[in-house]
Amino acid sequence: MKNKTNKKLIKAAKETVFYLFLTTLIAGMLLPVYFLVSLSFLSTREAYRYPLPLVPALNTKFELTHGERGYLLSVFDRIDKEYQTVLDTNDLEKMEIYIKSQLGTKITQEEIQVEIANLENSDQGSIFFVKPRDLLFNYDTFFKVTRDAVPALVRSIEIAALTILISLSIGGLAGYAFARYIFKGKDALRFSVLFVRMFPGVAIALPMVFILAEANLYDEPLGLSLIYSVGAIGLTIWITASIFMGIPESLEEAAQVFGASKFQAFMRITLPLALPGLAASAMYTFLGAWNETVAAIILTQFKPTFSVVVYQTLLGASGQVNLAAAGGIAMALPAIFFTFFLRKYINQMWGGVTV
Repeated sequence: MKNKTNKKLIKAAKETVFYLFLTTLIAGMLLPVYFLVSLSFLSTREAYRYPLPLVPALNTKFELTHGERGYLLSVFDRIDKEYQTVLDTNDLEKMEIYIKSQLGTKITQEEIQVEIANLENSDQGSIFFVKPRDLLFNYDTFFKVTRDAVPALVRSIEIAALTILISLSIGGLAGYAFARYIFKGKDALRFSVLFVRMFPGVAIALPMVFILAEANLYDEPLGLSLIYSVGAIGLTIWITASIFMGIPESLEEAAQVFGASKFQAFMRITLPLALPGLAASAMYTFLGAWNETVAAIILTQFKPTFSVVVYQTLLGASGQVNLAAAGGIAMALPAIFFTFFLRKYINQMWGGVTV
């Protein structure tokens, strides 16, 4: 009886340690994501405070009093729990610009005039008022002030789509050939398609500058897609070959018995069953092309990708961390949506191909 109790205690202790480790690991992975998301919603003033607020404020509390130069504007600081003076002016336009740009708060000059009138009519020396935050201010500002942000976003989508098309067209057919046919040097060739992935992207990009320049594809979406496809094709071959191997060849033979050609059997029988593998390949290809930055910096000059634009925001003289965070989240959203769209097929691959 005592031994059984000890075994249960040991088992419970092991499970507790395991779940604590798992929770810590997940928290460590999600913490940077939460930090980036939170930072993207913070105002410029809050983004440079230490410690950073954990949650973005939904509104901003103000105190308005008379100052030496005009009107003294103070803002409630959530960290220090007190009102801090940020502006002393009688210029309504300057006050409006500061509140919008530095505090990310919705306000107009007419609303400021109303608050000033309330101050003048008040028997007290100051008044307090609250205005709602514009939580999407950083995102809106990023696309307005960042050069070529919207064209770069469209360009990145175009490059990712072309890369997927090229890698699936070539890699998918090659994967089928590896799965169905026996030929000399098959194993060596199958290994060699992954050999190119052993080289850093920058090592391939540098000589490709001259090749793309000769082909008039430098600084063009098609040129980048071709470079990205070099590494994506090898991974696509390995994924699709494994999927095609799991689909019985007898299904194609049965279709041919009923009058279908080899191509028709492939398109109507094999290809639909291989969709999970193609979806997984498309996902990895999209993520690789979408997030690539080093090669894009080398292979573009006047037509940067969206990842390059976000990178340049961090390096810019007027760069702000909250705007860069907003750009980073904006960059992550298409990848998240694309992966979410393909989740059905990817889950089928994880569960195995059902015939």
